[in-house]
Amino acid sequence: MSYHNPFTPPRKSATFDDHTLAEIRRAAATGIYDIRGGGTKRKVPHFDDLLFLGASISRYPLEGYREKCDTSVVLGTRFAKKPIELKIPITIAGMSFGALSGNAKEALGRGATLGGTSTTTGDGGMTDEERGHSEKLVYQYLPSRYGMNPKDLRRADAIEIVVGQGAKPGGGGMLLGQKISDRVAQMRNLPMGIDQRSACRHPDWTGPDDLEIKILELREITDWEKPIYVKVGGARPYYDTALAVKAGADVVVLDGMQGGTAATQDVFIENVGMPTLACIRPAVQALQDLGMHRKVQLVISGGIRSGADVAKALALGADAVAIGTAALVAIGDNDPQWEEEYRQLGTTAGAYDDWHEGKDPAGITTQDPELAARLDPVAAGRRLANYLKVMTLEAQTIARACGKNKLHNLEPEDLCALTMEAAAMAQVPLAGTSWFPGKGAF
Repeated sequence: MSYHNPFTPPRKSATFDDHTLAEIRRAAATGIYDIRGGGTKRKVPHFDDLLFLGASISRYPLEGYREKCDTSVVLGTRFAKKPIELKIPITIAGMSFGALSGNAKEALGRGATLGGTSTTTGDGGMTDEERGHSEKLVYQYLPSRYGMNPKDLRRADAIEIVVGQGAKPGGGGMLLGQKISDRVAQMRNLPMGIDQRSACRHPDWTGPDDLEIKILELREITDWEKPIYVKVGGARPYYDTALAVKAGADVVVLDGMQGGTAATQDVFIENVGMPTLACIRPAVQALQDLGMHRKVQLVISGGIRSGADVAKALALGADAVAIGTAALVAIGDNDPQWEEEYRQLGTTAGAYDDWHEGKDPAGITTQDPELAARLDPVAAGRRLANYLKVMTLEAQTIARACGKNKLHNLEPEDLCALTMEAAAMAQVPLAGTSWFPGKGAF
């Protein structure tokens, strides 16, 4: 005979929580795995688990806004004749025309230009609007090779070879038929309205030796002018960084699992890859072991949200960061003003991630002309520029408090960790100690 204690509420399983139960039922009913956009929603160690140690007696702070704190960075100094000079170490990550509307791409270009930084094309080629409004534009060369042509390679200011992405290292991209408009189809040489899946590996090579040949080919096409970036998803950052450097990269872009995607399997987003925080130090170590730290620049992406995140990434050894999801929010994505329409889609502002469906009320992740027209690219560009300005000011404020007159003078010694996991990943001391896991005795 069982007895239920009326004073104890029913207890649900931590393993089989409501979301898990709902997903089992959805899979059983449809026989289809879940596809969505965005990045991981699980909580993983991140920059919030680190704190800066501001100046006191043992360190001399800089005074407010009266003493200079340099934010500039140059990317591509290794081999390129024309490296990219940026006013701030915050760039806009690759997001394709196709995944995003034309107005959204234009807004990103406008905002980046006003902010003194670069933006990136993403899969699917280069639009004239994006090129026209981006003072500095990085052209992504992906396994799909959609829209790739020598003309646009030469029109770009840098070329980014995408080997992997943080949300799906080892996986290809998706663009469902409802977002393949006539223009997108023409740019990608695809049939209009038919689902498209990008390859997960480049057809031109099977390993790092072939990658070196491809980099040399791209340099020849562009007369050795353009910096060549290699982007990898955060999985084996030490070896991937080392191999990218050996293959001849000017810049390594490392994307952690908090990085977003236009569309892929939910099981991929939540279970493949490593947290951004865990990726930085192994990559920096690889560069240091090769004597290439600061000679080959390291760009970190995946969950960057604030000037504090920027400062922490730079303190751990990065040269710059890239933002994607945050940039979309800045120009209007998931805005509560569209809450009623988000509810009609079965979601809410702040949780909308069905970007692949092309029904975004904000007009950003869509090819619907009526929805896309809702986004004013001029006003959205200004919002992005404001956001970049605030992030930069926040990072400068922290750097000055640590006594640094240049953002890139921040160092691991300026940090401590709040948790054992963060201390181990960032290799900075647990707060109140001089120890982190793996270092030895306290």
